[in-house]
Amino acid sequence: MSVQVERKPIIFSPDSKRVLARFFQLPEERSMKIIKRVLDLPRQRQNDLLNLILRNFSKRHRSVVSILEKNFKRLTSIIKKMSLGDREITYKERLIIGAYFTMEYSIEAAAFFNPSIVEDLDQSQLREGEKRVILSFRATGEGHVSSIVFRSGIIDKNLDIQLDDVGRLLEKPKQIKNHQYEKDDFLAKLLALHAPEDDMFDIINKKLTETFTYEELRRLVREIKDENTLSVDSDTLANQMMWLASSHYEMTYSLDTAISERVIFPLAETEIRGIEDARFVRFQDEKGRITYYATYTAYDGFSILPKLLSTKDFIHFKVQPINGKIANKGAALFPRKINGKYAMLSRVDGENNYISFSENITNWHEDIVLLREPQEPWEFVQLGNCGSPIETNKGWLMITHSVGPMRMYTLSATLLDLDDPTKIIGRSKQPILSPTTTEREGYVPNVVYSCGQMVHNGHLIIPYAMSDYASTYATVNLEDLLHELLANG
Repeated sequence: MSVQVERKPIIFSPDSKRVLARFFQLPEERSMKIIKRVLDLPRQRQNDLLNLILRNFSKRHRSVVSILEKNFKRLTSIIKKMSLGDREITYKERLIIGAYFTMEYSIEAAAFFNPSIVEDLDQSQLREGEKRVILSFRATGEGHVSSIVFRSGIIDKNLDIQLDDVGRLLEKPKQIKNHQYEKDDFLAKLLALHAPEDDMFDIINKKLTETFTYEELRRLVREIKDENTLSVDSDTLANQMMWLASSHYEMTYSLDTAISERVIFPLAETEIRGIEDARFVRFQDEKGRITYYATYTAYDGFSILPKLLSTKDFIHFKVQPINGKIANKGAALFPRKINGKYAMLSRVDGENNYISFSENITNWHEDIVLLREPQEPWEFVQLGNCGSPIETNKGWLMITHSVGPMRMYTLSATLLDLDDPTKIIGRSKQPILSPTTTEREGYVPNVVYSCGQMVHNGHLIIPYAMSDYASTYATVNLEDLLHELLANG
């Protein structure tokens, strides 16, 4: 490709010292044995043990005591089944027991990849040519469980990014399940997941009110199971109702946390095995108001579900499933409405690029338009987007990833018409980025991949992962790139 691409010598590296405290799940019988062993310890040994725990872990977590208290409370049902008589569990014993059911999880230990970049709302106290930015990454730890982590920094007039100090005391959010569900929408999504037996569907339809909350649904499902002898298929459907409902939630972080300390870790059953490839976009509505959206793939170990994350401040987040014909991986929202409708890139068949439109940001029931199929040898396996399109004066700039021989991933570009983005007006004849010798070795070899770009000082900023072990970024002159794409129209 004749366009000059400059790789920046800045590496966004994982930090294995950044750990979260998670609940350590053990079988009920073993849990009872552990609790009894703690309670049987002499008081002095208990004191010594608690002092050791606090000495080793108090500086690694924002409030390790509250974490231990919370994990102890999760054992309430098990403790009630134990024959403790009048034995009262002291406060110190609760903390010790909580510690035995707590584990540290290094969120970035395995991989640190698939970055996106957006302009921060706060652009105060900057020098000429500078812009404050937020980067997101997919971080993977033990068991290949993925979460979303952030870095913040400033990109200067020379296109160099200086990251802010990265916090070590990681913060999980408070989960709030207060979504109000609409019966018709909920049943439509449920039917898309599972075709129920007629009797079971009639029971659900009669039980559901026109609107309901998560707790009301949980009570309803319990009633259905208590009042009916369910077949295996109907019992599966009842469980899927709760699985689907858990996809809606909100979460909030403490104001005194740095953005690099906020970790979006899997909370719902639909994403228990990972939150994958978040594509962040700075969306502006008709009144000029800004909302940050991220489309991502929720994975529970068996099924995937496209979901939408939204925030105005990166402190309070709302999570919703994306309903309709957009499926598979790689949904990416346009940064504004087009002709009065939301627009979304997607890949519904695992192979080709598609585009869809909707009047509702979470319900996509209109026809999906095939945008492009693989044409070049370096994309014969599959095509996919690398994040939300960028609006330019020549058209919508879409960075794509392609898979070719030996499963090598490369990045290329396509230009879409501003008024009708179903029309392609230009594209790359060669990849923009291919893995170099140093970039091709890693957790997943021969891969460069990006989840979102931005424009700064007339250049396209492309953060990308290097074989998933770490990330970096490259820059390209925007006008030069657009000129080449149009020349290949």
